[in-house]
Amino acid sequence: MKKSYDLVLVDGSSYLYRAFFALPPLSNKDGEPTGAMFGVVNMLYKLMDDYPSEQIAVVFDAKGKTFRHEMYDQYKATRPPMPDDLRTQIEPLHKIIQTMGLPLIKTPNVEADDVIGTLAMQAKAEGKKVLISTGDKDMAQLVDEDIQLINTMNNVLMDAEGVVEKFGVRPDQIIDYLALMGDKSDNIPGVPKVGPKTAVKWLIAYDSAAGIIEKADEIKGKIGETLRDNIDMLKLSQSLTVIKTDVDKIEMENEGELRLTAIEPDVEELQQLFTQYSFKSLLKKLELGTLPGLASKQDSSQNLSQDISPDQDETEAGQSALSKTPTTVDYQTILDYKQFNQWLERLQSCEQFAFDTETTSIDYMQAEIVGLSFAIEPGEAAYVPLTHSYMDAPLQLNKKTVLGALKPLLESGEIKKSGHHLKYDAHILRHEGIELNGIGDDSMLASYVLNSTATRHDMDSVAGNYLGVDTIHYQDIAGKGKKQLTFDQISLEQAGPYAAEDADITLRLSQTLREQLEKIPELLSVYETIELPLVPVLTDMEHTGVVLDKQMLADLSHEFGETMHTLEQKAYKLVGHEFNLSSPKQLQEILFEQMELPVIRKTPKGQPSTAEDVLQELALDYELPKVIIEYRTISKLRSTYSEKLPTQIDADTGRVHTSYHQATAATGRLSSSDPNLQNIPIRTAEGRRIRQAFIAPKDFVLLAADYSQIELRIMAHLSQDESLLHAFNNDLDVHAATAAEVFDVALDKVSKDQRRSAKAINFGLIYGMSAFGLAKQLGIGRKEAQTYIDVYFERYPGVKRYMDETRLQAKEQGYVETVFGRRLYLPEINSRNHQRRQYAERSAINAPMQGTAADIIKLAMLNVHDYLSDKQDQAKLIMQVHDELVLEAHKKHLEKIQAKIIELMSDAAELSVPLRVDAGVGDNWDEAH
Repeated sequence: MKKSYDLVLVDGSSYLYRAFFALPPLSNKDGEPTGAMFGVVNMLYKLMDDYPSEQIAVVFDAKGKTFRHEMYDQYKATRPPMPDDLRTQIEPLHKIIQTMGLPLIKTPNVEADDVIGTLAMQAKAEGKKVLISTGDKDMAQLVDEDIQLINTMNNVLMDAEGVVEKFGVRPDQIIDYLALMGDKSDNIPGVPKVGPKTAVKWLIAYDSAAGIIEKADEIKGKIGETLRDNIDMLKLSQSLTVIKTDVDKIEMENEGELRLTAIEPDVEELQQLFTQYSFKSLLKKLELGTLPGLASKQDSSQNLSQDISPDQDETEAGQSALSKTPTTVDYQTILDYKQFNQWLERLQSCEQFAFDTETTSIDYMQAEIVGLSFAIEPGEAAYVPLTHSYMDAPLQLNKKTVLGALKPLLESGEIKKSGHHLKYDAHILRHEGIELNGIGDDSMLASYVLNSTATRHDMDSVAGNYLGVDTIHYQDIAGKGKKQLTFDQISLEQAGPYAAEDADITLRLSQTLREQLEKIPELLSVYETIELPLVPVLTDMEHTGVVLDKQMLADLSHEFGETMHTLEQKAYKLVGHEFNLSSPKQLQEILFEQMELPVIRKTPKGQPSTAEDVLQELALDYELPKVIIEYRTISKLRSTYSEKLPTQIDADTGRVHTSYHQATAATGRLSSSDPNLQNIPIRTAEGRRIRQAFIAPKDFVLLAADYSQIELRIMAHLSQDESLLHAFNNDLDVHAATAAEVFDVALDKVSKDQRRSAKAINFGLIYGMSAFGLAKQLGIGRKEAQTYIDVYFERYPGVKRYMDETRLQAKEQGYVETVFGRRLYLPEINSRNHQRRQYAERSAINAPMQGTAADIIKLAMLNVHDYLSDKQDQAKLIMQVHDELVLEAHKKHLEKIQAKIIELMSDAAELSVPLRVDAGVGDNWDEAH
């Protein structure tokens, strides 16, 4: 049971900024920005649902300066102006909140914090329990036994013990804690170089800022000098940080007197507003009467689109009937046109349906359609077989006739389609001359966005996880191994129920998962504005494919073979006899028994390891491991690429067509297979030779556009570290800038070795590298590496603060988020197993950066694809590899296309630092770098 409160106070300004910057830009059909409004309204309804109270108010900052500006004219002076897209949403948002029936308060010359502080204290004096919903750490100073906070970011309640756990100090010390550190966002000066650890240490030792000032002479070192030089600034910061709890007059917006009791919502006007701003999910809940505050007031005559008996409990009534598990199923196999036409009419008159294709292969370029299945209502589905060809197969409907009838429906943007891995189905339909439009839901992507690590995202796994349904598996009807049947060879008695179930389960999953996503607006936005729109983009890229130089690969394969032979002979000479360089067992005997090399690590079975990283470490001192590494590298390139790629060229298109996977990498990154384009090495000469085989067709060139240092730029944005922001905003060489800081030299005096070391530190730390790992990479002692790390964090305190806060946040809420709200859940973050916990903590640091980078390049792909939609003769998007997009561009249009691609990628997201895009051009992929 959640605790009840007499009064709930909402920091509307905190909600507003949180929603605006957490969500990608959303807009209604008229192009008006709506993302912040949508986020705030969803957060308010969630709060009302979780903590229902008749006493509630939403408080916003008023326009103009406050009494704090009179105290310190630089207060909030460094804040950038409010973005126009946010400013235009404020007035309509206020209108929606008031229409929801919630009191809305704005008090001139007073900040929302002060209004909330005053109302909270007044309520406490009346013996009331108060809950404040905010993301503002300043509010922690108000916490006591009667006043608690709930964080808008993680939905975690904070009482007095929670304040101590989070900040390390008591609520009554929060003012001094914040005053010591200062606040960059509000431009509160604080004491320079004092961070959370120092502030906590001092307050534990001296109890208060007054105590610290009194004992300032006892504090040693430069930090003590800094404190003594900034006593006045500390006192000023205290005054700026304290929340006013005695505001004289508080008035409701557009009301003559203050009234905190929630009033009845205006359902009709809410319906108009939700329609105007395209809040479809909220509109649906409004019509169903499932929004908080509506249940008791909903007109009984209103159509709720479901039957709810009076004895059903409130939680069940809040679910859509469509998502309930049916007690029986009705699966039909359609073999006559009358039955097909009845289903066709139903499909044409519905708003959304689920469908699936059955084919002869999982290779989307080779697969041929065998049949289609459809579902409109849970538990009812139909399969239309078209080309089953086993002995005694019944007569089936004509493929051309059926697909011709379905083409307008499948190509309609008005009637929405649900599927599971719709990209595959889109390819199959394209082979038949049908362009899939109107993608409404993809249950594979919905499962992936909801929780990328909770389950595998194939339909069987997702159905088991979210519906508790054990589906018919393909192997159950087709067999296994070499004797496995293709779908056209499976009898309709087995194929019909299997295919119909696919559509039925897809429908139920789509509805169930969407309901889950709608509870988390940030994830719903990732799903609707990034992942779903990317499906047609990836479909087009895969369908286009890339041209390969088959002869070059054959020559390269021959070269690799000769190099491998040379390395083999070299290894035999070092050992004194022939052996199998690819055999771990023989290698173990030679390295650790015959040559008696040191054992770096053992396998789980207790044998000396010959893994890549072990050989790399041994190769620093011994020749044979170095030769083995070279041999393995060339062997892998030969088998994976130079020999295999020619066999993957499609006979009809003359191109190779990779498969991009949206629902594999936990952080949101795309991966690819058959061939895997993500793993072709670029730093070795041999890897670059492979890339030379990816070529442009006649009259075209390859254009490769790559984000420069994107994860470091994201780190600068997330951490708001001043030095990092300065380096990127002034287009400095960030690695040289880091070297100058860490090695304490002038920027123009940084050596190549120092820059290399700084680069290792920059990238190593964002991947959670330890002093041991850094020492190993730089070839230095562990103590020296730790000194580098310590100095780095001194020079970049914002990075250290971000890392500490992120680890803490991950431990509290169990996940971290990207800038756009994508989540990575970390179930091992509080594990008792040190290794697992450490790995989770490293993931917590890196995932927001890697995930944000993934989101940004996906948004860039959407922009580029949209731009090129009517310019297919000028350029096409053909590959995505990590932070790089590769296009085929016609030489005649190259200059214009290149400039536009750089612009679109640079504008894909707004961070605190600019996104930089490097672009190159060549006749092959390697030349384009």
